[in-house]
Amino acid sequence: MSAARRLAAASLSAVLTALALAAPAAAEPGPQWSGLDARSYSGVIPAEGDLITSVPLDPALSVTGAAKAFRILYATPDQHGRPAVSTAAVFVPHGAPPAGGWPVIAWAHGTVGLGDDCTPSARPRSARDDEYLSHWLDQGYAVVGTDYAGLGTPGLMSYLNSATEAHSVIDSVRAVHQMDLPLSGKWAIVGQSQGGGAAINSAWWANRLTAGTGLDYRGVVATGTPANIERVVMEAGPDLPPQQVPAAAISYTAFILAALREAHPDIPVDSVLTPRGRDLADKAETLCKTELDRRVAGTTLDELFSAPVASLDGIGAALDGFMGTPTDGYDRPIFLGHGLRDTDVPPRSTQTLYQQLVDNHQNVELHIYPDQDHSGTVLASMPDSTRFLQRIMTEVSP
Repeated sequence: MSAARRLAAASLSAVLTALALAAPAAAEPGPQWSGLDARSYSGVIPAEGDLITSVPLDPALSVTGAAKAFRILYATPDQHGRPAVSTAAVFVPHGAPPAGGWPVIAWAHGTVGLGDDCTPSARPRSARDDEYLSHWLDQGYAVVGTDYAGLGTPGLMSYLNSATEAHSVIDSVRAVHQMDLPLSGKWAIVGQSQGGGAAINSAWWANRLTAGTGLDYRGVVATGTPANIERVVMEAGPDLPPQQVPAAAISYTAFILAALREAHPDIPVDSVLTPRGRDLADKAETLCKTELDRRVAGTTLDELFSAPVASLDGIGAALDGFMGTPTDGYDRPIFLGHGLRDTDVPPRSTQTLYQQLVDNHQNVELHIYPDQDHSGTVLASMPDSTRFLQRIMTEVSP
């Protein structure tokens, strides 16, 4: 194997080891739907971004900083561009709203799995995310956290599908503004890891999808952000080193394969998979990450593939469209944060994205946290990201 291939293989293992750490454990009690079970929703789907219904969120699923919490159902497209629905959690701060209403943060969550049982708004938040989301509530922001279309709603969740995740994020903001809540038109996006990737892609789409709605998008905070993953996936195949990797690397590969083949039935993804690879991709459609990690233990990446991914006709363009992140065309400020001790999403992922954005004259700032790992960067970045959001929320809109 060439030095370039060895480096690509190492990158694949490192990037896929963990695209997010925000997932609630699958071994916990089953999902709690708060009286809004939309797994088999077959009702009318209104225009994209329209609110369909809202219910109070089960208090056990709220966060400590919320005075009120809701679960909503709203219209957004699936990864085939068809009318679909998504759910989201909505958290409202304590106290009286400011003049003009609370500004809104759209929270983009990390990997939980593709199965309905993994739906974030139907499970308790992790201690880290409780602290993080409560911080933003304490700062006077309302928070809406999409589940992404297909998690707890019909269809397969569009894992790492840049445009579809962006629609789910942005449409949740449009929907929450149709609730009877005192909200400002000002809003921003915040995401971590896989959600950091969703946040950056949402930033590119934000004003394009909300033009004429009265919403005032201000900017994005993304930490532990994976980027250029489509290039890494192109290097996958049976000639990867037959070495043990963390179970998460196998799980994330299976999630990608499951979502990609559903999005592109015209590309025979299964034809480059071994029986083991096809079995794990099948399991990835329903199992949450913790359970899938247990099922993949002992598997190596090379055991998933019978032929190189690059041998599939049209796969390069398909991956670019499915997972690619724009590196120009952003019209609001971007905050990128990464820990140098991050062994889950390598720091060079964010550093490379940052340089691509700088080369294209985008308004971006990079914050490096030398002593932080993947998860630790979330809370460690709060002082910097808080100042960033305070600044962009008070600036005169372009």
